[in-house]
Formats: sequence, C-alpha cells, structure tokens
Amino acid sequence: MSPIKCSSVLEAIGHTPLIELGRVGRDLPARIWAKAEFMNPGGSMKDRIALKMIEDAEQAGKLKPGDTVLEETSGNTGIGLAMVCAIKGYPFIAVMSEGNSPERRQILKALGAKVELVPQAEGGKPGQVTGDDLALVEKRAGELQQELGAFWVNQFHNPSNCAGHYETTAQEIWEQMEGRIDYFVDVVGTSGTFTGIATALKEKDPKIQCWVVEPASAPVLAGKPVTNPKHVLQGSSYAKIPALWKPEVCDGYITVTDGEAIRTSRRLASEEGLLVGYTAGGNVAAALRMAGWCDPGANIVTILCDSGMKYLSTDLFK
Repeated sequence: MSPIKCSSVLEAIGHTPLIELGRVGRDLPARIWAKAEFMNPGGSMKDRIALKMIEDAEQAGKLKPGDTVLEETSGNTGIGLAMVCAIKGYPFIAVMSEGNSPERRQILKALGAKVELVPQAEGGKPGQVTGDDLALVEKRAGELQQELGAFWVNQFHNPSNCAGHYETTAQEIWEQMEGRIDYFVDVVGTSGTFTGIATALKEKDPKIQCWVVEPASAPVLAGKPVTNPKHVLQGSSYAKIPALWKPEVCDGYITVTDGEAIRTSRRLASEEGLLVGYTAGGNVAAALRMAGWCDPGANIVTILCDSGMKYLSTDLFK
C-alpha cells in the first residue's frame, strides 16, 4: 500500500488502483480491469519512469547536482520529470511539439519547467502528432543538448523506461490480480510500458497473452501499411518501430479508430466516472472488442494512461 505520510510527492508515485470496468463491459463474457495510472500525482503512468530514469542516472554518475535535465516529450513524461526535478533541484527543459494539447505545456510551466515548443511538420494538425513531428522534436532536443551540455533523459532509448514498469507497474498488476490474468492489452509509444509490463508478466506466467493496440490508420508494429499517421492517440503510435520494442513478448495486434477511442473515453467518463484521455479510451475500446470473443470469464488488463483533465481544450469531451 502507498504510505499515508510521504516525505515528498515522489513517494506518492505508483500503487495505483486496478478498477473493474463492470459498466462499459456489462453483458460481455470476459472481465476488463484497468490500471488507473492517471491517479499518479502527475496525472499519468509516466511519473514512474521519470523517477526511475532520474534516479538511475544519479546512481550511474551521469547526473550531478546543478545539472540541467532535458527531454523530448509529448507532455506526460515531461510533467513527471518536471515534478521529479522540482523535488531534486534540477533545472528542467521540456522539448515538445506544438501539436500536443496546450494543457500539458501549461502544467509543465506551472511545475517550473522551461518549455521549448517545436512547430509541427508541414500539414500538421493540433492534437495529431506524427512521427515526422516527433523527428523535429528529437532534432531540436539534440541541438539543445549540444548547446547546453544538459543531461538528455532520452526516454525512447533509455532502458530505465522499461525497468520502471517492469519493477513496479507489472508487479502491482500481478499482485492485485492475484496472478489471474489472461490478457494484457496496451498501446505502444516509446514501448517502455508495454515491454516492461509484458516481459514481467510473461516471466511469471508464459500463458498470459500480451496484445498491442495500434491506430487503425498506422498499424506499423503489425507490419501493415500506414495509411494516415495522424491520429488522436497522443503519446503513442508514431508510425515507427521504437528502439525499446520487443516483438517476442507480443502475442497479437488489435486496431482502434479515432472514433472508437473518443467514444470509449466519453463512456468511461459518463458510465464509470473515470475522466481519462484519448489513449486510455483506445486501450479500453480494444479491450471491449477482445472481451467479446475471448473465453468466458477471462481477465483482461489494460492501462488508463492519463487524466482527461489534460484534454479539456480539445474536442474529446465536447
């Protein structure tokens, strides 16, 4: 259990509830369970990896007192890092695309971060950050790292990203489900969450099936054509294979449309009282479809990635 008293907000990271979605999943033969990662203090699952990546860098001597921390982010990892850096006293610079929701940059600034906004690629649309947009963000982050000599967290290539979920999120899910898990289903962005959790769960029980959720228009991990890299699943599915991806822990692929993700997010709010973002809606939409065809009584676990409070300026709840 999470401690009642914390010496800092960092001790409040993790130990999130696992909630059965008995209303949106009613009348389906399987049961759906959602890990409420939006209940981390920074509002997303990325708080876990922010703390892990910073503490591992400190222990390895890569990050020293007074150093500036730099990261490319869609917002959530940056928010987690801003929170961790505020406690530990590191100046923090978040490099992010103008296409990400404005609430994220507002939260970053409130936490004391400097935000470097990068214009979207030609034809870019707010709320739909593509791999091309991400490449521009990565390029700018590299330039700033050279200019400032900052410590670049580099979540897309940092093994501590996977380790954070392997060591915490997966262990919590296993304990909360008492090992009774049939399917784990989740989107892939950096692949830290999916790779970390799937690796740990399969070590405990190789029979657990781990499925990836991808946008219907960009199922690149499934080896299918990318017809449109623009989608609403912010922070995930950049139409490229991430460096941390481990295909050997993936048993299958399932796609969702933007409409399915949006409708499911709205259902989660109005029927389950869970105000979450687009990507959480995509995860649950995939789990709902899976619950319709898997064995009766099967347990499906997925992730509620972040809070819907970060999307109030978008069309998600309008």
